[in-house]
Amino acid sequence: MTTVVDRIPGDRPVFSVEFMPPRDDADELRLWNAIRSLEGLDPAFVSVTYGAGGSSRDRTIRTTGRVVTETTLVSMAHLTAVDHSVAELRNVIGWYASLGIRNVLALRGDPQGDPNGEWVQHPEGLAYAEELVSLVRSLGDFCVGVSAFPYGHPRSADLDEDTKYLVRKLRAGADFAIAQLFFEADDFLRLRDRVAAAGCETLLLPGVMPLTTPKILSKTVELSGAPVPASLAGRLDPLAGDAKAFREEGMNVTTELCARLLAEGVPSLHFYTFNRSKATKEIVVERLGLVPGRTAQPVG
Repeated sequence: MTTVVDRIPGDRPVFSVEFMPPRDDADELRLWNAIRSLEGLDPAFVSVTYGAGGSSRDRTIRTTGRVVTETTLVSMAHLTAVDHSVAELRNVIGWYASLGIRNVLALRGDPQGDPNGEWVQHPEGLAYAEELVSLVRSLGDFCVGVSAFPYGHPRSADLDEDTKYLVRKLRAGADFAIAQLFFEADDFLRLRDRVAAAGCETLLLPGVMPLTTPKILSKTVELSGAPVPASLAGRLDPLAGDAKAFREEGMNVTTELCARLLAEGVPSLHFYTFNRSKATKEIVVERLGLVPGRTAQPVG
């Protein structure tokens, strides 16, 4: 099985995409339309989220398995420690292995029902993501990723402490890290600098979500834990009542962000898709030219 690290060559920029397990039949159709639409662009890998507290575990396993067996895509599964005993985690990891999945994103995860709620360790479970990394690595030849937070995890006292915990996850056996959402390229680049200053060399990938609607912008605030910068608000807020104009300017903002990251040597971009493909395809094909043989438009 090809690993995530294998799929990011370093000599040219690539991209990856993230999907969510479907909630119903209509969502499943939407998801698979997006998967088939992006498959021909040969993303470096695709991931399927696990859901808060493991609430979508079965759908995640089923969807990830279908990606492995029914597509040509390299698949990465998510795994969280929330509300799971070690025995249950071993069982899920075993399921992944039986499906031929060798790429796992190991997350401590958020409490079910309230992402900002109090973390409560399962009495027979794990307390930290670094323990989950070690567990996954102990059970097979897995390529393991972890999460990173450009603005620091909400439960970290400051950025120095947050960097310390990220480095511990990486040194526990993680092969790469994917950064949570952020608004400006410098936010990610400073994270990269902090990790390097700690003496840790790793593959660090930025998470990107095309800003196509005011709702997506609000979701980015929620997931990043940071307010919209004044410069960005000045570009997008006046367009909130004009869907077409907002999308165009939001896509311009996202394209500029991606172009700056690539110019700074970032080897791959990880797109959060919300199970849709149009915006991601437009950016990676038409605007950035990350797909060989396709022509990109000038940025700016």
